[in-house]
Amino acid sequence: MILTVELEREEDGRWIAEVMELPGVMCYGASRELAIANVKALALRELALRLEHGETPFGFEGVSFAEAA
Repeated sequence: MILTVELEREEDGRWIAEVMELPGVMCYGASRELAIANVKALALRELALRLEHGETPFGFEGVSFAEAA
């Protein structure tokens, strides 16, 4: 499973990162790198919760992250 991280810079200088395949998985960071690290951690927590509740995504064998173009 490859998760796509989309990044955008806010007017106040903060970065926002969102994982497109997991609705609601979105984080801010003071830097681009921090926003990416935060959203990856949140995405992994969300996937762990889904696995604990038997909601394994189809074809789930592992996770990779890719930045959106």
